[in-house]
Amino acid sequence: MLPGFVQRRVKKTGKASGFSKRVTPHVLRHSFATHLLENGYDIRTVQELLGHANVQTTMIYTHVAKTNVLGVNSPLDQQS
Repeated sequence: MLPGFVQRRVKKTGKASGFSKRVTPHVLRHSFATHLLENGYDIRTVQELLGHANVQTTMIYTHVAKTNVLGVNSPLDQQS
């Protein structure tokens, strides 16, 4: 399967599904990684699934995750 075919198919399926935002294989990859982290998967597991050689590359996804994926609490995160 050629990359261009996959890109066109994903884009077409996204439009047909009524998504208002652009859908690409790259967007799906980001969503996959972010959802894994938000659901408690270990950063090293996500690194392996994505095929990243360096964990720093995977750490990018921790910045967009909506939860505290690294387990470090900030006093600013605590609710009164």
